Amino acid sequence: MDIVEGDLAEAVGERAVPAGEVVREPHPSDSLRTFGAVVQALREHAGLSREEFARLVQFSKHTVESVELGRRMPDEAFVERGEEATGNTGALRRSARFLTRGDVGLAAWFRRWARLEREAVSLCTYECRLVPGLLQSEAYARAVFLGTIPLRTDEELDAQLTARMERQAMVRERPKVPFSFIVEEHVFRRRFGDAEVMRGLFDHVLERTAPRNVTLQVVPLDAGLHPCLDGPVRILETPAGQRIGYSEGQENGRLISDRKEVSLLCQRYDTLRSQALSPKDSRGLLERLRGEL
Repeated sequence: MDIVEGDLAEAVGERAVPAGEVVREPHPSDSLRTFGAVVQALREHAGLSREEFARLVQFSKHTVESVELGRRMPDEAFVERGEEATGNTGALRRSARFLTRGDVGLAAWFRRWARLEREAVSLCTYECRLVPGLLQSEAYARAVFLGTIPLRTDEELDAQLTARMERQAMVRERPKVPFSFIVEEHVFRRRFGDAEVMRGLFDHVLERTAPRNVTLQVVPLDAGLHPCLDGPVRILETPAGQRIGYSEGQENGRLISDRKEVSLLCQRYDTLRSQALSPKDSRGLLERLRGEL
């Protein structure tokens, strides 16, 4: 059974609402839509039309509509005047603290998983296609995005690259969270540039997997067949102790919460972990590959 809206609590950011900013959001977040629904409910409870409410908050009717539909980030003045117009309940001020922008640069099907990642107490990743996003060098990530179809504009590429590099920060910033990566050897042998950029990739991966809470194991070419050949696997544990799985294919991704299905993924991952090279031998292999360039 896949996770549907409301099944899991999503990670809520703490980014402040910038004053004077009321711009259309290219990717409305759930918090924006929720805030908009609260604005509309309070406005209607106060018996105000959009036109009347717009005059009170000193914004256009169009802006009020966009905020209520979750299409615009309200600024501080909108929140404060909205409070006054709806009876100073405090609901708008409190809910505005949790407003976050949409996950620009992330594929639509990946955003929910990315939010769960931020709060996970452990994360396991098996990859057979690419270097995992949390370990990619900037040059590698850019090469991946440049090779995608349909083609992206320069602005879209920059947004994707920024989002990927920002995701990597959680590995550095959460030293008590265990991160486990199992990657096929052929992934690291795939060339994407000259020797210099390839060495840069190996240096980046070795640096990112050096901390004690990060483990990298490589599945050698001669390992033969193994239980995870159906495709990439990601498994995380939530603060509540629930394990969630994620699988991804062409233009889609699927969150998995069914206990039996997640248990099966965990069994496959644990079996592969015993068949892959040890972390020490895996680092040695990457260092040898780097030296061969």
